[in-house]
Amino acid sequence: MVPDDGAEAERVETVQPIAEPEIAEAPRPEPTPTPTPTPVGPTTFVYDGELIQGGWLRGQVPGGTEAARLGDQELAFDEDGYFFAAFDRDAGPEAQLVALLEDGREIVSPLAVAPRDWQIERVNVARSPGGASAAFMERRRPELAQINAARTQEAPASGWSEDFIWPLSGRISGRFGSQRIYRGEPGSYHSGIDIATGGSGNPFVAPAAGVVTLATAQPFSLEGYLLIIDHGQGLNSAFLHLSEIAVSEGEAVEQGQYLGRIGSSGRATGPHLHWSLKWRDARLDPLLFTGPMP
Repeated sequence: MVPDDGAEAERVETVQPIAEPEIAEAPRPEPTPTPTPTPVGPTTFVYDGELIQGGWLRGQVPGGTEAARLGDQELAFDEDGYFFAAFDRDAGPEAQLVALLEDGREIVSPLAVAPRDWQIERVNVARSPGGASAAFMERRRPELAQINAARTQEAPASGWSEDFIWPLSGRISGRFGSQRIYRGEPGSYHSGIDIATGGSGNPFVAPAAGVVTLATAQPFSLEGYLLIIDHGQGLNSAFLHLSEIAVSEGEAVEQGQYLGRIGSSGRATGPHLHWSLKWRDARLDPLLFTGPMP
């Protein structure tokens, strides 16, 4: 056909695009699972000490331990798993160390606690009747509150891990755990040891490192001038009947550091140092920390 305008019709050629070949995506490697870290530490409790009434133990919790306890008492342990625990004067013959691991397992280590043959004096007289007067308790309650607050502090101290030394040398005039029985009725037992030196004013030192949590400015009704030192992990020392205190509350002290001088302040029959040890609510025998008097 001849176009109307007489011009030769242009031939239009359609060019089809060339399809690029598909490139298969390389399979992605599966992520390598992060290995579960192996817990650092022993597979069970490791410990040593004096497993006896009024005694103590130091040890290490199993690796991977999240929480631990001695019986119903929670244990504190450091970043390496080391802990301190102890047994009250009247502790029963059996106890358990229990660890709860991060993976949910529980490890139990049974303990046998040896009994003690306490120094008991039986007297054929009746125990003094009646309690403390209202006037005495009005003075006593604030003192007890200060003592309780000082003994429940948790100072970042390492004295609990040290081998304790004697605060001073002298004659042991009163032993831990000794008790009188009044016609079958038990009186309170002696909660520490008494060290007599024959006079007032003898200096004494810290048996282990710690932080001062109480240093009384005025003598308490029973304890007299009183000093309490927190050795860490719930373990603390109290020194009673002092004539002088040479350290201040909040002060960190080192083992062997001079702390003050003994006396007969408070309810005391003569110059001596009364030294008591507590872990949480358990009362402990200082002789089991130091060994015999040198």
